[in-house]
Amino acid sequence: MSNQDCIFCKIVAGEIPCFKIYETDRLLSFLDIGPVHKGHALVIPKEHYRDIWDLPADLGSEIITATKIAGDAIVKATGADGLNLIMNNNEAAGQLVFHAHMHMIPRFREDGLRHWDQSSYESMDEAQDLALKIEKMIKR
Repeated sequence: MSNQDCIFCKIVAGEIPCFKIYETDRLLSFLDIGPVHKGHALVIPKEHYRDIWDLPADLGSEIITATKIAGDAIVKATGADGLNLIMNNNEAAGQLVFHAHMHMIPRFREDGLRHWDQSSYESMDEAQDLALKIEKMIKR
């Protein structure tokens, strides 16, 4: 199934060109046209899924396998010191294209990029209460 308005579905259909780096029957990996660093690439399912919650579990595991294969090649080809794997889910998390996709961003020791700011819990009780609430939601 594809979404006619989705740029990634158009890439899969060959309507929009891409710089492909890896492909399987169910996945496509290509360079991001607005890279954080050169070599920044995406892994997408060829079928349209909105986000991680829409994605079948078996396809999620294929995406992880593809990121290992393509990510290793990106690190070697760019001389990167590391690699961030990021999947933004929903607008509040920075998802811009609503077709599930994993970012592979090569990182370099002195690249100037920072981690996001951290906060803390008011108390250990607050952390425990939230952990229990999350655990209950998982067991639904």
